[in-house]
Amino acid sequence: MLEVSQISRSYGDFKAVDDVSFSVGGGEIVGLLGHNGAGKTTIMKILTGYLEPDSGTASINGHSLKTSLKNVQRELGYLPENLPVYPEMIVADYLDYAARLKGIPSNRRHEEIIRVIRDTDLAEKVADPISTLSRGYKQRVGVAQAILGNPRLLILDEPTNGLDPTQTDQMRRLLRNIAKDATVMLSTHIMQEVEALCDRVLMMRSGQLVLDENLLDLKNHNSLVVETDISLEQLQVIAADGLQVSNLDAESGFNRFAVGLIDGQDSRTISAQLVKGIHRLGGEVYSIQQSQRDLESLFREVNNAPLLATETEVSNAA
Repeated sequence: MLEVSQISRSYGDFKAVDDVSFSVGGGEIVGLLGHNGAGKTTIMKILTGYLEPDSGTASINGHSLKTSLKNVQRELGYLPENLPVYPEMIVADYLDYAARLKGIPSNRRHEEIIRVIRDTDLAEKVADPISTLSRGYKQRVGVAQAILGNPRLLILDEPTNGLDPTQTDQMRRLLRNIAKDATVMLSTHIMQEVEALCDRVLMMRSGQLVLDENLLDLKNHNSLVVETDISLEQLQVIAADGLQVSNLDAESGFNRFAVGLIDGQDSRTISAQLVKGIHRLGGEVYSIQQSQRDLESLFREVNNAPLLATETEVSNAA
């Protein structure tokens, strides 16, 4: 669906995007993360055709940004962080204007506007001037114009900015529904949004793509946490084949240990072996689970890793 190859973009002597490549398949929801100035917005502007890269190529659904920009722009919807709107226009007129700009035929335009108003829950505000809307409702207007025409690629910069918890839940449901037939790329500083919505995460740092991984894989440490009543020494005997066992803490009469896994080992198989071994020694297993980390901790780890490391090296470090 989306192919980006060796994209670079500079502003004078400042390199905002440095040789970035990635691909995104249909139906994926991908989170683009990074500190301010990491290159996220520049990437998004390049993908929408607002900026040209200094080098590299990008294509959407087989259409090159360089040679088929109009075809590409017909296939995408874009919500910038600060949506430029005409505050004196009422919501319905603005959406009609946006639909005309997108080239939606007149015989489909009314039906399409009704659909996006329903999907973004804007019905009670359709006759109101945009200038009178709250931040949350203005954001919904922005999303409504972005999804006009059922775009194949939806690019959203801070889509839940200014929304209350109820509106945020509604936005998540809407994006998941859109992703059934389209690809969604969103940039946000809210880690909970990425964890709640995304299948994959792309992390930018100083213009470089330092991580491109499945979110579930990234959150799983390559280790198990075992709660049992046997000692560290006993568990070390059970955990053969070079597995590293370390003590975490002791609570309420049982112990917690981390058992490091070797690449390629199946966590379920190792878990079953540990349980059998502990029971063979007459011990009890209170719990055993794969270690988890939150995305915020992972983000800090990646941003503290060596900048020029390869994606594989950073992934292994994380």
